[in-house]
Amino acid sequence: MQVILLERVEKLGQMGDEVRVKDGFARNFLLPKKKALRATKANREYFQTQKVKLEAHNLDRKKDAEAIAKKLDGQSFMLIRQAGDRGQLYGSVTPRDVATVIEAGGFKVDRHQVNISQAIKTIGLFKLPVVLHPEVKVTITVNVARSEDEAGRQARGEDVLAERTEQQEATIAAEELFEEGAAPKVEGDEAAEDEPAEA
Repeated sequence: MQVILLERVEKLGQMGDEVRVKDGFARNFLLPKKKALRATKANREYFQTQKVKLEAHNLDRKKDAEAIAKKLDGQSFMLIRQAGDRGQLYGSVTPRDVATVIEAGGFKVDRHQVNISQAIKTIGLFKLPVVLHPEVKVTITVNVARSEDEAGRQARGEDVLAERTEQQEATIAAEELFEEGAAPKVEGDEAAEDEPAEA
């Protein structure tokens, strides 16, 4: 399908460009989000009459995005999640989770602006791009941890998962296997109990 772009679309073109895209991409993304118009004679004429207005509107949005970008770029946000001993999350971090924590930090961001290219399923520090405007992109850091204390340690560069030695891991595994006080008695202890106390 041939379309006229109403704004810059990454890897596709600039505002006013006439490009050929797959029908599904146009029907499901570009047209409903008002990022493009079908390239018909009527729409070409409409675009020419509205071009100045569209460019002015785009410039305003870009200025607003740049103002937010100055404050947001490089910021770090903390997400507390439940995770196993090896740091594996019970679930994954979604763009909505990240957008919510950014908004809690005082910035207006939509979940569609947060770009998570690979699923976040472990604790750690993750750099994520946030697209505030087609021409304005910033990078934030999301600190996914099990507690605020752990998040602070991760932010300082500590490896919170490499703390335990093999001996500690074995002790923890043994404690989980046996209840406290359920350990078998040692033979020497029984003999001491049977002997009468000397006067």
